[in-house]
Amino acid sequence: MKFLDVAKVYIKSGAGGNGCVAFRREKFIEYGGPWGGDGGRGGDVWAEAVENLNTLIDYRYQQHISAKNGEHGMGKEMTGARGDDVVLRVPVGTQVCEEDGETLIADLDRAGARALLLKGGNGGFGNAHFKSATNQAPRHANPGQPSEEKTIILKLKLIADAGLIGLPNAGKSTFLSRVSAARPKIADYPFTTLAPQLGVVKIDTTDFVLADLPGLIEGAHEGAGLGDRFLGHAERCNVVLHLVDGTESNIARAYKTIRHEIEAYGHGLEKKPEIVALNKVDAIEPSALSRKKASLEKACGKSVFVISGVSGEGIEDVLRTLAKEIVKKRTKAKPKRDAEWTPDSQ
Repeated sequence: MKFLDVAKVYIKSGAGGNGCVAFRREKFIEYGGPWGGDGGRGGDVWAEAVENLNTLIDYRYQQHISAKNGEHGMGKEMTGARGDDVVLRVPVGTQVCEEDGETLIADLDRAGARALLLKGGNGGFGNAHFKSATNQAPRHANPGQPSEEKTIILKLKLIADAGLIGLPNAGKSTFLSRVSAARPKIADYPFTTLAPQLGVVKIDTTDFVLADLPGLIEGAHEGAGLGDRFLGHAERCNVVLHLVDGTESNIARAYKTIRHEIEAYGHGLEKKPEIVALNKVDAIEPSALSRKKASLEKACGKSVFVISGVSGEGIEDVLRTLAKEIVKKRTKAKPKRDAEWTPDSQ
């Protein structure tokens, strides 16, 4: 299935049904009076986050979605049927924005979350509604309220605990395949990963979701390469794992290139906890390894892990550090439990 994380959709709610003008005409019933029913309410447009969806590909082929109109009122004071609602089922983590793509309408970040996007029009009153002592035979009814319509932008931001970032061919996909059951495409040329990949990692007693993002290059925030459009999937991560290719000739420059692109992207991503790892150490001469590690530590200002996605060297230490950071964030995110009630607390 093709991965699609942005979709433009035109939505329209249902119009309300018109009220009815009718009079009671039956044998042996004199002065039957007004008998017109009200119109039915138009259907609403909702968005709902559901499980087992991981792409917005459905809205590539269905870009116009409309709710049903309410039916008109009828004689015998019969109210028209209500129009059916329409529900846009989207993956968990989808943001609903206005047509400008920036104004947020709803953030559906958990399964079952719902948001009302458009309200259906109310049905018009029938002439029976206007009956009074001074107007015993009203001959008018209200029309139904018109529908609402707008264009929205759906943006999917995958729910993951940790995100993998780095230059193309930094070994991100190899790392993901090593630590999880995910099987991303792996090859010896850049940009083998064209869409985010997710894998579930288990280390000791902690499980977490790791996202492998397509590689960034210099100028990605200006659209170079695949651009920075996939960085939005790292916004929800608790921690970022920055892999640096140890076979690079200029280690410090490789690190600073990615940091510059992250800072240019913004959205708080540059403030997230970052763990830095020097990858592919199995292909580095021992005499050069210490020099490259020192250069990377000087560039990032923190201690650096030395790992190999192929041989597995140093992998467990990195995973434990990631798990520790994720558990810390999860603990902070949990709402505080109310104090237990006891008779003495009255």
